[in-house]
Amino acid sequence: MEKNNIEALNWVGKRVKRIDGPEKVTGELKYMTDYQFDNMLWGKVLRAKYPHAKIKSINTKKAEQLSGVVTVLTHQDIPGFNGFGIVIPDQPVLCSKVVRCTADAIALVAAETQEIAEQALELIEVDYELLEVISDAEQAMSPAALNLHPDGNIHSHVKIKNGEIDQAFQEADIIVENTFYSPRQMHAFIETEGGWGVMDEDGSITIRCPGQYGYRDRMQIARALAYNPERIRVISSPIGGAFGGKDEITVQIYLALLAMHTNGRPVKIHYSREESVIAGIKRHPFKVHMKTAAKKDGTLLANEVRAVADTGAYASLGGAVIALAIEHSCGPYKIPNVNLEGFCVFTNNGIAGAFRGFGVNQVCMGIETHLDMIAEMLCMDPIEIRKKNVYHQGETSSVGHIVKTSVGTFKTLETAENCDLWKNREKYKADVSEPWKKRGVALATSFHGIGMGIGLPDYGAAAIELLPDGKFLVAVGCEEIGGGNGTVYAQIAAEILKCDISQIKVVQGDTSKTIDGGTVTASRSTYTGGRAVAAAAPNMLKLLTETAAEMLEVPVSKVEVNPNSIASNESCLTYKSIFDYLYQKRKQTRVEGHFSLPKEKKEIEGSGGAPHHIYGYLTHVVMVEVDTLTGETDVLRVVSIPDAGKVINPQGLEGQAEGGAVMGIGYTLYEDVLIEEGYHKTRNFTDYIIPTIRETPLIETFPVEEAEHSGPFGAKGIGEVVMIPIIPAIMSAIYDATGARIKHLPATPERVFNALKALKNENIQSAK
Repeated sequence: MEKNNIEALNWVGKRVKRIDGPEKVTGELKYMTDYQFDNMLWGKVLRAKYPHAKIKSINTKKAEQLSGVVTVLTHQDIPGFNGFGIVIPDQPVLCSKVVRCTADAIALVAAETQEIAEQALELIEVDYELLEVISDAEQAMSPAALNLHPDGNIHSHVKIKNGEIDQAFQEADIIVENTFYSPRQMHAFIETEGGWGVMDEDGSITIRCPGQYGYRDRMQIARALAYNPERIRVISSPIGGAFGGKDEITVQIYLALLAMHTNGRPVKIHYSREESVIAGIKRHPFKVHMKTAAKKDGTLLANEVRAVADTGAYASLGGAVIALAIEHSCGPYKIPNVNLEGFCVFTNNGIAGAFRGFGVNQVCMGIETHLDMIAEMLCMDPIEIRKKNVYHQGETSSVGHIVKTSVGTFKTLETAENCDLWKNREKYKADVSEPWKKRGVALATSFHGIGMGIGLPDYGAAAIELLPDGKFLVAVGCEEIGGGNGTVYAQIAAEILKCDISQIKVVQGDTSKTIDGGTVTASRSTYTGGRAVAAAAPNMLKLLTETAAEMLEVPVSKVEVNPNSIASNESCLTYKSIFDYLYQKRKQTRVEGHFSLPKEKKEIEGSGGAPHHIYGYLTHVVMVEVDTLTGETDVLRVVSIPDAGKVINPQGLEGQAEGGAVMGIGYTLYEDVLIEEGYHKTRNFTDYIIPTIRETPLIETFPVEEAEHSGPFGAKGIGEVVMIPIIPAIMSAIYDATGARIKHLPATPERVFNALKALKNENIQSAK
């Protein structure tokens, strides 16, 4: 996209209030699970009783005979393909022969009330034959392990190797080696999985269910129902939170199946929090072994990584997660010799899939911790060692590709170096209220790919329609996931159309009103959706100016676009009058814009889809306070320094930065879904701790605008990297405060206390 005159911008780069803000704040907005109908039925899902077992028989007669039950469905009632999954459709819609985790669905019930539906579930008789439970990913990889799928337990294996790794370690002055463990995080969205479906008299089906790609959901529904997708409407936005947890199919197919058997009555499914914990996908827990080598001047020489991800019972996006993790496992640095290997492994531990950060969170903690350790060994400033090793635009990354797009890492580090928290850290660290509390300040930096990567379709599409009142309807397939992309689309449209933003209406996530513009994931919705809007808007200007010229009987060259109107000499036309003219002439009032995200031309061998073409970058500076008597850690202050390219909406960026930081705090200090032998020990928020406003520190955001010329007005994406480097920054800040290194997350009070105790014992032994 050509560079725009930044000083002439009226809407882009301004603090525009969210267009959906008032109805969300007042509660006027209805989410999918808020809808109720007089003749509505309630749907419920029967889950597997055991984490791994053969199904010998399913008997639904007693449930069908219960008064108030309308229908009971099993795998025999699926007219099409009994499976779903974004990459590999290996998860049964309704299990027929085997269950591989307690999230597995066996039967569906629709009844007059929730209570009757729940009672019916208890009447369904399933005869099981128990099988061995595989609950450890390393165990699953052993040759002796029982295969959970026909092709074995290793779903995906990626490997990137560059340089002479053995020689580099031999020549190194410093080598650090550690193993890091990361937890199974819950998305914890406010709106649990749910929605409703109905079949009209003509056989068309409408599904209202929050999702992250309505067109792909429609395809998967149609495949299971053996139905024409054109007769299925999916309304997937607005969403009461997702973060990747609604990228995969949740209840859409269940709703469609039940709607086909309920004689035109709408059916609603809404998971309880307990069911969401068991059935919903989670972040992949990782085991990462890393070995890093450096010269005595701080130059990084080599990095060796072995990452094992537990994807649970089904693939979902596990293969893509491990591929992205390995692509990012060396950070935004130049390391000439690497040996990077990742495994995505099946177990009976629920299902893992997409989650904000998509595998980068789990590996970032390793390389950033190692950089701090190397810097300390060399008596080197932690910012200097990073500045020394980061790659710049046009240089070669650790995975071996030339980074052709904008890179803001160095500028984020410079900003961190000059921020108040870093410059005055010793003063802030000394300001403790009790002598047993210790403060630490640390930083970390990271990056995240934007878009789907090599080998996957990645496109944007938008439509703009002139409305009867002279306003514009901007229709974009990318759902409103909570980050405010709809406001960004309105800003871009208003900027190019030279109208007030109040003249822009936005519709998203409705297959009957929008064209397919890809998924709202991979930090791509501002970049790709914004470019699509920016492609459509000039087409609308062309329509307006040509129509105005026709109406005024003057050449197009004599027509000028003014704010909210079009003029020629003394004549001025409103957009409403232009619509009236087009309507009378039965001419098109709608235009489209399409955009294909640029990709690298050559995939790195064995990478599973690396490299990405565009990345967002971010540095976090963090101050923590550790109670050495209890091990409790509080994050007191955060400085977030993102490179998102041109910032379309500073207020929106700050919201992303703050939300991402809090999510990163939860991941680092509190959150872990505990599963033992395939059974969930964590079942609700009563035993799953997430940060509240009390745990939210002062968060300052200082964006670095390293414009990306291919993006809309120079913008990139930032939705995921905002939660990544804060993780190792907190880990290193705990070390700065106490001298104890945490390598197993979450850094609970017990883990921190035990690390302090072990450190004390080591010091005693050393003194002897």
